[in-house]
Amino acid sequence: MPQATATLTAPEKAPAAAARRGAGGSEFGPLLRTVKEQGLLDRRAGWYARGITVNLLALTAVAVGLVLLGPTWWALPLAVPLALFSARAAFVGHDAGHSQISAHRKRNRALQLVHANLLLGMSQEWWNDKHNRHHAHPNHLEKDPDVAADILVFAQHQTAGRTGLRGWLTRHQAWLFFPLTTLEGIALKVYGFQALFSADGPYRTRRDRLVEGALLCAHVAGYATLLLTSLTLGQALVFALIHQMLLGLHLGMAFAPNHKGMEMPDAHPDGDSWGHLRRQVLTSRNIRGGALTDWFLGGLNYQIEHHLFPSMPRPHLRLAQPAVRAHCRTLGIPYTETGFVESYRQALGHLHEVGEPLRTAA
Repeated sequence: MPQATATLTAPEKAPAAAARRGAGGSEFGPLLRTVKEQGLLDRRAGWYARGITVNLLALTAVAVGLVLLGPTWWALPLAVPLALFSARAAFVGHDAGHSQISAHRKRNRALQLVHANLLLGMSQEWWNDKHNRHHAHPNHLEKDPDVAADILVFAQHQTAGRTGLRGWLTRHQAWLFFPLTTLEGIALKVYGFQALFSADGPYRTRRDRLVEGALLCAHVAGYATLLLTSLTLGQALVFALIHQMLLGLHLGMAFAPNHKGMEMPDAHPDGDSWGHLRRQVLTSRNIRGGALTDWFLGGLNYQIEHHLFPSMPRPHLRLAQPAVRAHCRTLGIPYTETGFVESYRQALGHLHEVGEPLRTAA
């Protein structure tokens, strides 16, 4: 895919690249050693503790505001900050799932259960199972669940046989992408309950299933109680709709530009033989920006660094970027970084291109 404003490293001759990584050595090994020596894989418990505390206080403030305002349509604007702070909870749950917050598995699990299941109504185990498969094989059409043909498709051969409503969605998927992301907040809850009641769900033990189920039900009960005791039924329904749609849009904006339109291993004869470095760098796109971009996208704007080092604490991703970029330059591996708007243009452009066969046949 063309990437007009992407930052790309210049290719280097293979012998020179091989010399820099050592005969028979891993391309990733030297970079891993550099990152470890800089202490960038060390946990930042204090940083996360402050962020989690502030976000929980913000969520509490919104809930108190709803109660104090009572049944009035003027309470609806509170759905906006609630969506923003709910997305922060999702980012914390994501980081805990990658063991970024603590070196102790049980602590990460507890944090993720609170932020995913209790605060968002999203199943921890369902998410981890799906997301870990994505990290293992990003943008691989046969192995990455995030690019499996569903409502959206990500390769032209996936459009074959799509007729009726699915065909119409595929023809217009670039235009429909952002409207469809408004359903993501609700979809995450539905998928979680589906996994909970599925016989082949991702839960390892009966206890895990019961704990997750109890927290999912507690989320639904608490959310409904807060809205229905503070607002009229009509106001509560509108508030919930606005909140969930904005949450879905926000999450979609954070996750969508990271891989869409980037390399797909299936399209390369040697794609399945790529090592960890190439598999993660070639399929990922970074987004330039400052502190506001980092906050809004939950650190996922450093998608390359995150995929290379999933357990790296979020505040260290930007610190690792110079070393990663330099290492890619040494090996002649393209390192893609675009602006915020450009990232969406590229992602949507890819979706539009994929739907071309159906538009031509229509």
